[in-house]
Amino acid sequence: MTLTGHSLIAGEPVVGEGKTTNGFNPATNEALEPAYSLLTEEQLKTATAAAKDAFPSFSSLDPETHAAFLEAIADNIEAIGDELITRAGQETGLPAARLQGERARTTGQLRLFAAVVRQGDFRGVRIDPAIPDRTPLPRADIRQRQIPLGPVAVFGASNFPLAFSTAGGDTASALAAGCPVVFKAHNAHPGTSELVGHAVTKAVKDLGLHPGVFSLVYGPGASIGQALVADSAIKAVGFTGSQAAGIALMKTAAARPEPIPVYAEMSSLNPVFVFEGALKGDVDALAAAYVTAVTGSSGQLCTSPGLLFAPEGEAGDKLAAAVGRAVATCAGQTMLTAGIAASWNTGTEALRSAEGVSLIGKGTPGATENAPAPAIFGTGVEHFTSNHVLHEEIFGAASLVIRYRSTEDLLQAAARIEGQLTASLHLTGEDYPTAAPLIPVLEQKVGRIIVNGWPTGVEVGHAMVHGGPFPATSDSRTTSVGTLAINRFLRPVAYQNLPQELLPEPLQDTNPWHLNRRINGNVVPAEEKAEASA
Repeated sequence: MTLTGHSLIAGEPVVGEGKTTNGFNPATNEALEPAYSLLTEEQLKTATAAAKDAFPSFSSLDPETHAAFLEAIADNIEAIGDELITRAGQETGLPAARLQGERARTTGQLRLFAAVVRQGDFRGVRIDPAIPDRTPLPRADIRQRQIPLGPVAVFGASNFPLAFSTAGGDTASALAAGCPVVFKAHNAHPGTSELVGHAVTKAVKDLGLHPGVFSLVYGPGASIGQALVADSAIKAVGFTGSQAAGIALMKTAAARPEPIPVYAEMSSLNPVFVFEGALKGDVDALAAAYVTAVTGSSGQLCTSPGLLFAPEGEAGDKLAAAVGRAVATCAGQTMLTAGIAASWNTGTEALRSAEGVSLIGKGTPGATENAPAPAIFGTGVEHFTSNHVLHEEIFGAASLVIRYRSTEDLLQAAARIEGQLTASLHLTGEDYPTAAPLIPVLEQKVGRIIVNGWPTGVEVGHAMVHGGPFPATSDSRTTSVGTLAINRFLRPVAYQNLPQELLPEPLQDTNPWHLNRRINGNVVPAEEKAEASA
C-alpha cells in the first residue's frame, strides 16, 4: 500500500499540524519516505475523545465478536505480506528472519488473546448467593466481575517494531480486556507502524465497531507522549523503553488530578550465575551460547544477559578464555538507530574505564554504519558490589563477567542488584545445595528464574512472567507478555442485591456467556447448570 505519512484517528487519516519526521535506515543513515506529519496536542484530543466515546460499546462486546476482532487484526497483518517485512527491515536494520519471527509472535499473541476472550476466565466472576436466614445477620447476594479500566495509551518500543508495537503485546492485551487503544508510534519505525495501523483499522471497520476503538498517532514523545498520558480520557498506560522515559511518564500519570497506572518495562541486566558443576561439561559450548545470547539482535533485547557470574579458579579461567574466543569471531550488527549506537559507545567506554574492569574479548565492527564490535568485559565481585557504574544497563551487544569466590559472594552480589526481568542459573545436581540459598534472594529481585537456559526468547503463553521489581518494570505485580498481561487493564466491581434484569451478562444466573464461575468459593465449570448459583 502507499504510505500516507499521517496519523490514523478513529479510522481516518489526519494530517499533523506540527513538524514532520522521517524514518531512517540505520545501515546508511539515509532518510526514508514519506515524511510523517506530527500531531499537535490539540489534534491529539480528537483521538482520546474518540476512544472515550468508543469505550461503552467496546467494553461490553459479546465474547465471539470480541474474539473475532482480535483474529481479524492478525489476519490483516499477515495479509500485508512481504511489504511489512521489507519496510520494518529498512527502518530497523533487523534481518528478515528475525522480523518474520516477530510477525508470527505478533499474530500468535493476538490469536491467543482471542482464545482468552472466548474462554472468559479473565472476567473473574465470583458469586456469593444470598443467605436470607443466616444468623445473626442475613447475607446479601454479592456478585463480582472484572471490568475494563477505560481507554489505554500504548507506546511503541524501539527494539520490537511488531511484537511490542502497533498491534503488539500491550495493544493486544488492552484490546482483549475491552479497552480502546490510542497508540503512540515510535518515530524510528513510522512506516511499519502505519502498515499495521491500517490492519487494525480495517478490522475495526469490518467488525462494525466504534471507530474510536483504535487510533495511531505520531508526535514528539516529550510533548505528545506526555500530553497523551495527561489526558483525562486515558485510564492506563503501556510502555516499553528507557528508564528515563518510563519514569517521566510515571511522574505525569501520578501528578494528574486522577492518577492512573503506568505499566512500564524499562531496564534489565538479566544476571546469569554459573556454578562449578556446569564448568565440568563443555565449556566452549557454554561460552558460545552466552555470547550468542549477548549478541543476538545486536544485543538490543530487554532480556539480553548483561552480567555473568563465574567462579574464580582454573575452571572459571577456562570459561573466560572461551568467552573471549567466542566473541572474537562475532561481527557487529546494525543497531536500531544512530542514537542507540552512540549510547552503546558511551556505555561501553564508561565500563572500559571503570576501576578493576578489563576487556575479555571483542569482535569486529559490522559492514554497515551503526554496527559497533560486540565486547565482553571482566571484573571481580568486590568491584561489582562497590561501583554503581557496573550496574548500568548497556543496550546492545556488551556484557560483564564477574568472578566470585563463594556462595556468600553470590548472595551479597544478588542482594545489591536492582530489580530485573530474569535471572539464569547454570548448574548440575551437585550444585543444588550451593544454589538453593540463592533462589529466595532472586525471587525478590526478578520476575523469571531460569535453569540451564538463557533469558532471550520469551515464550508467549499462560505461565510466562515478563516483568520484575523496579526498575525492570514500574509494577512488579504484572507482566507484559503472556495471557496474564490482560489483568493490567481490568478492575473488580461488586454488585449487591441487583435483580437479574439489571445484572451484566457474566453475572446472570443463566450464564449466557458460558463462563466458568466461582460460586460460594467453589469453581463451577461453564457446562454445569446455572441452578448452582441459586
